[in-house]
Amino acid sequence: MSQHEERYYRRRIATSQLTTIISITLVLFLMGLLGLIILHARMLSDYVRENIGFSILIREGVNEAGILQLKKTLDGKYYVKSSEYIPRERAAEKLKTELGEDFIGFLGYNPLLPSIDLRIKAPYANADTLRVIEKRLLANPEIKEVYYQKSLVDAINKNIEKISLILLGFSGILLFIAIVLINNTIRLAVYSRRFIIRSMQLVGATEGFIRRPMLWRSILHGLISAFIALLMLMLLTYFALEEIPELVELQDPFMLIALVAFIFILGAMISWFSTWLAVRKYLRIRTDLLYT
Repeated sequence: MSQHEERYYRRRIATSQLTTIISITLVLFLMGLLGLIILHARMLSDYVRENIGFSILIREGVNEAGILQLKKTLDGKYYVKSSEYIPRERAAEKLKTELGEDFIGFLGYNPLLPSIDLRIKAPYANADTLRVIEKRLLANPEIKEVYYQKSLVDAINKNIEKISLILLGFSGILLFIAIVLINNTIRLAVYSRRFIIRSMQLVGATEGFIRRPMLWRSILHGLISAFIALLMLMLLTYFALEEIPELVELQDPFMLIALVAFIFILGAMISWFSTWLAVRKYLRIRTDLLYT
């Protein structure tokens, strides 16, 4: 092979490798973006569910020490995320602000009862579990009434289920498209090296010897692509937090670490497997088919 032809093949191989990295990066970026959307949707659904709570009205005559003891008992329940004691004076001030008038001055007394606002952990914020919790609370003689918006709970859970199914279906479709695109890109890259593979076979190289460096290179390309994709996602997240600071409350470091690991593993595994299939094809193909 002349120097001109050698330079031509080197440029062609370098171009195919660059194209492979860019293609894998874009696909992994889309997968990571979808992962971020799913994580934030999950955190948002948990945030909404955990803001569904009970307003527990305390019976007349229960002193403040008894109410605080009840609050402490409730805080120890497995389903309680947080609780807040609302004295009757504070409840009156809140209602006065909402109504815009002094109803106590009109009535001559404060008709409101002290209460405890409960926030329920997300896994227990569904209609069936809330009914069970409500029944247990009402069994306490110090509690007069338990109030929560049953219709709102049903509506929220139904909408969350629908959105979850849509995201799950879209994730499956995008993962399939990602695998197909990466596989096709790598097949084209290996196709540009088919004559090199055949030349190595002719000089007696074994299949393992030929395949091994290509597989390691494909893993490296997958990891590089994953790294670039994650950098792009970090920049996108940074600008999103700058525009919407409230998103900070939806961040889960452990889930983000899991997403990073998933992107690296996905990039390396799909790249490795696609390369293995493509190299296997050209190791066993007839010589006359190399030109087609």
